[in-house]
Amino acid sequence: MTVPKLHVRKDDQVIVIAGKDRGKRGKVLKTLPREGRVVVEGINVVHKHQQPTQEMQQGGIMEIEAPIDSSNVMLVCKHCDQGARTGKEFLDSGEKVRVCKKCGEIVD
Repeated sequence: MTVPKLHVRKDDQVIVIAGKDRGKRGKVLKTLPREGRVVVEGINVVHKHQQPTQEMQQGGIMEIEAPIDSSNVMLVCKHCDQGARTGKEFLDSGEKVRVCKKCGEIVD
């Protein structure tokens, strides 16, 4: 089984374009390519009921970020400071980089 590629990577700044957190920005904390999902800081926060354990003596209700579909986020270009689609280009050195479709600047 091949693992599909995502258009965002860990530590990318993204904006949510669909769902209950639409319009919010955050940093990608984790990517889950097999499921096609990403975990974004401060987005899709859910409550998890946690039992006390040896490591964590205090149990209770915790707030954690749940994964959202990668199609619901858009990469934020550092140059135009807006959500933008990306394309791929090759540099003279042969390295493949992501390029903003709006301003043409290199995103990586």
